[in-house]
Amino acid sequence: MSIVAIVGRPNVGKSTLFNRMIQRREAIVDAVSGVTRDRHYGKSDWNGKSFSLIDTGGYVVGSDDIFEAEIDKQVKLAIEEADAIIFMVDVEHGITGMDQEVADLLRKSNKPYFLAVNKVDSAKREQDAVEFYGLGVERFFTISSINGSGTGDLLDEVVLVLPEEEEKEESDLPRFAVVGRPNAGKSSFINALIDQERFVVTDIAGTTRDSMDTRYNRFGFEFNLVDTAGIRKKSRVKEDLEFYSVMRSVRAIEHCDVVLLLLDATRGFDGQVQNIFWLAQRNNKGIVILVNKWDLVEKDHKTTNELEQYIKSQCEPFVDVPIVFISALSKQRIFKAIETAVQVYENRTKKVKTSVLNDTMLPIILATPPPAIKGKYVKIKFCTQLPTPYPSFAFFANLPQYVKEPYKRFLENQLRSHFDFNGVPITVYLRKK
Repeated sequence: MSIVAIVGRPNVGKSTLFNRMIQRREAIVDAVSGVTRDRHYGKSDWNGKSFSLIDTGGYVVGSDDIFEAEIDKQVKLAIEEADAIIFMVDVEHGITGMDQEVADLLRKSNKPYFLAVNKVDSAKREQDAVEFYGLGVERFFTISSINGSGTGDLLDEVVLVLPEEEEKEESDLPRFAVVGRPNAGKSSFINALIDQERFVVTDIAGTTRDSMDTRYNRFGFEFNLVDTAGIRKKSRVKEDLEFYSVMRSVRAIEHCDVVLLLLDATRGFDGQVQNIFWLAQRNNKGIVILVNKWDLVEKDHKTTNELEQYIKSQCEPFVDVPIVFISALSKQRIFKAIETAVQVYENRTKKVKTSVLNDTMLPIILATPPPAIKGKYVKIKFCTQLPTPYPSFAFFANLPQYVKEPYKRFLENQLRSHFDFNGVPITVYLRKK
């Protein structure tokens, strides 16, 4: 997928434009809090062409005095990664020295870029925007990112320069992404599976910089195994390359079928691992939690059960997730991990016949109907599985607006107990019959 980067100094409206372009979708940074130095990554489309969108938000250390060096680094990285660049400036402040530096960098690149003069919402400001010809461009676009005016003309031109998407031969193969914090043992796990040193492994966190695919066949089932860079907290980010490592990891999660969430048993199921878990859950991916380095933990007969119960308590209400305790170094239960992932993939692609679904669920609903609200009784008469890539079900009722979240969870739990959707998020919709 093509990449479009939004660059510019702070407070010119980059994030506002970003949020408008991704529309109803929340930036991934909401689920992986702070790991990308407040940069956002999302998807957008215009005129039938989809592309990845990067908001290279301002990053300031201490004061504005040292900001120029930081913005230069961000813009250089955006130039290297992007297929097209939106360079945003602010009509209220005119051309600044920082704008001039960014413009100089863009002129030296061979990448197409488009100057967007933001906050132009009146005829007077249209006239003021003429100043930006001073940045050496033949054309600029006057926009207002807050209300969307002018953005259509800008995007019309941007998508014209984006390359056509290439179809990959392996796109039909299921994708299993191995994700987790840096140095959790992801590359060691894959090396152990394929029995060769396919990936570089060191004690230095962050050795893996890119998402890499390995075709793998086990249990008569062929799939792509994806090793990703580790996702770390903002306070741990020290290199500019880290942003793109995280971005590729996030993209690997979005484009996979099953997430193998690898955690270091010596560190536990901490907040950052939980962020990755919820990112996978929000994207409706199959999930298998792998507790690696289990051989390094001092344990008794209670340790495994106690850690499993703690992990599930942190995953509530989505607790129907398989947990496998492994050691990539000694190859302990690594094939059990893959066997479990294959089962989760099959659960995610499972289709329940409508007749079987109704024969099972309607008697349960009749015995335990939704609670009445304001003297009105909700009657559910029919249900069906929707044609989505992951399990989602529609229940048709006379008053769907009165069915609250607790009853939806009850329906989900009944679906899980009767049809085995272990490791897979389920979405339940209530619709007007």
